[in-house]
Amino acid sequence: MPRTTGVSLRTGTAGPGSGENRWKKDSVMDNFLGGDPAAEPGDGPDDPIKNIDTQAFMTEVIEASQSVPIIVDFWAPWCGPCKQLGPTIEKLVKETGGKVRLVKVNIDENQQLAQQLRVQSIPMVYAFFGGRPLDAFQGALPESEVKAFIDRVIEATAGKGAAPEAEGASTAADLIAEGKAALAKGDDGAALALFTKVLESDDKNVDAVAGLARCYISAGENEAAGNLIAGIPEEQADNPDIAAVKSALELAAESGDAGDVGELAAKVEANPGDLQARFDLAMALFAGGDREGALDGLLEVVRRNAGWNDGAARIQLLKMFEAWGADAPLTIDGRERLSTVLFS
Repeated sequence: MPRTTGVSLRTGTAGPGSGENRWKKDSVMDNFLGGDPAAEPGDGPDDPIKNIDTQAFMTEVIEASQSVPIIVDFWAPWCGPCKQLGPTIEKLVKETGGKVRLVKVNIDENQQLAQQLRVQSIPMVYAFFGGRPLDAFQGALPESEVKAFIDRVIEATAGKGAAPEAEGASTAADLIAEGKAALAKGDDGAALALFTKVLESDDKNVDAVAGLARCYISAGENEAAGNLIAGIPEEQADNPDIAAVKSALELAAESGDAGDVGELAAKVEANPGDLQARFDLAMALFAGGDREGALDGLLEVVRRNAGWNDGAARIQLLKMFEAWGADAPLTIDGRERLSTVLFS
């Protein structure tokens, strides 16, 4: 990433999980990003430079970037480097003649959106295409470097606009499959756009709701994910994807206070037979995103004593397999290894 000459931000506590979460198409993106209805609206529809709020992000960035690259400039009125970069990037965008567009987001008025996109220093500039981040830089870079950034974005996206509607729109099932594939690859931005597109036309599509909930979880907004699936009709509550979301939420709650990884690892090293320490270490690893480490740790507890604590390690493994999905490589590997441990 290019050098940074920006202003650091303090992390806020607000998040999109607060308030009522609905499935309605006009609130799907608001739910995920924490819509701010008081923010100022964007400029004219044909203006290559717009000031937008959180509510407009779906339309002006995610959807608009399906056909043209969108550069997003996160700034604040009090930020000196932002005042240096702003006129430069606006001038360069206008010079492209519509090959890229610029949207500007005032983080003071759209803090939750900035948090969702991990904006920790401003100015922060993202380039979006196809509904997902393509490139980024921080700080008030010289004009030559900003121009090089814009040129790279144009070159990378040349001729890659979204296919016209006449070529045939994807079905909901296709979009959901693509969304799941994007999640599996860690492309949360693409997954969000795909699931949201389904919900815009069918706000009660349970598979899309489950996918959107997974996007919440990936963003660390577990409360919002729980609120989202709480509205699932009882007759659809046993949907496998909904069950997987519930398992993921349970695991997140259970692993949140497992303890410090370093301290627990030291306890295990000092006493390898301490199964509670091994279990806690596995859960702490899971909380930190180390799925492989968590799997290895719980399997070792099962290997040493499958019945320990009423089979707690095996139960947690089954929850993980459900949360990861039956087709996930780690689930397949984990089930095979668990069977070997239990029946060898």
